[in-house]
Amino acid sequence: MYWLPVLGLAVGIGLGLVTNVVIPVAFTSYLSIAILAALDTVVGGIRASLDKTFDSAVFLSGFFTNTLVAALLAYIGNQLGVDLYLAAVVAFGVRLFQNIAVIRRHVFTLIRQRRVARRMASTKDGV
Repeated sequence: MYWLPVLGLAVGIGLGLVTNVVIPVAFTSYLSIAILAALDTVVGGIRASLDKTFDSAVFLSGFFTNTLVAALLAYIGNQLGVDLYLAAVVAFGVRLFQNIAVIRRHVFTLIRQRRVARRMASTKDGV
């Protein structure tokens, strides 16, 4: 079921490109950290799908919770005059790269398995 996070990402990017929404400069830091959190959740959903542990309820709740908490953290940090959003950037960035690394390993494993299966099938046909 990795198609759900990919579909959500594609719809979101499509809507962003089609609509002409202007974000005020004051909100750009909140939006950027919220997008990073949402992207982390989408990539985590793809990883969970490849691990065969994907749960749509967990994905959707995590998507909205992570996005809202990240934006709230940026807001609180802004009110306090402290760059708290950097903590979220580091946390989500590390998780994002870890999930991408796991996805990459899954893809390479699948490619290798298919190659082996094709070789086995071709040797059976040749015998």
